[in-house]
Amino acid sequence: MKHAGAEALARLGPLLKELRRRPLLREKRPGVFTLKSRAFLHFHEDPKGLFADVRLGGDDFTRLPVNSRAERSALLKRIDERLSR
Repeated sequence: MKHAGAEALARLGPLLKELRRRPLLREKRPGVFTLKSRAFLHFHEDPKGLFADVRLGGDDFTRLPVNSRAERSALLKRIDERLSR
């Protein structure tokens, strides 16, 4: 599964805009976010769709689909829960 390219990130434009509103997150490259200088969130694309890899706790990334509005809302909810800890 390859990292999301420019075309895939363009499809995620509204989601990226929402992520950029979270002051604790820093976007180091388009679609690649850090939290306290540590890799936190990035995106992948494959034939099954677009996916976010996000650190919701601990050292491991959790892979979540971000193809529908509901999936994107669920991702934002989980990120906000993580950021509030």
